[in-house]
Amino acid sequence: MRKNFGKKTIITPLPVVILGTYDENGVPNAMNAAWAGQIDAHQIVVSLSKHKTTDNLERCGEFTVSFATRKTAVESDYFGIETGRKVNKIEKAGFHAEEGEYVNAPVFAEYPLTLECRVVELRPDTEGYILIGETVNMSADESILTDGKVDLGKMEPIMFDSSMNKYRVIGEIVGDAFKDGMKLR
Repeated sequence: MRKNFGKKTIITPLPVVILGTYDENGVPNAMNAAWAGQIDAHQIVVSLSKHKTTDNLERCGEFTVSFATRKTAVESDYFGIETGRKVNKIEKAGFHAEEGEYVNAPVFAEYPLTLECRVVELRPDTEGYILIGETVNMSADESILTDGKVDLGKMEPIMFDSSMNKYRVIGEIVGDAFKDGMKLR
């Protein structure tokens, strides 16, 4: 038997991404955004409400996307509950910002995987903004690589469980994409 929930939506997994921007004074800011996805091989989409980050995106047009991990869960959650308008969140969390190599946006040393992006579109919608960004570079700490590829098992990224308002770890391999289904051909 199934239970109906009405107009509730759950899309899973929802990666917990951290958007990195600089403010008008060059101070790095980080914002937790759980409503994010990949559009194609080189573009991402993020749904945002009005924040200091949206102000920074409108002014600068460049940002980074880092992926929260098991090790960074507390700080990553903090980046979503505190406003950068009142507090230097990076300093308070004890994180370290480095300049991006390809965009004018911070790369946070504590996150092992980061995308450097340019704004393609930042458009208002009924809930806030839809951000579409183009990835110009992806960098990963060597500690999460296996055979030169990002290994999610080593990285232990977390996802937002919107049903229970919890964070969960992603990583276990359960099959081979574009291969396992061939058994049914």
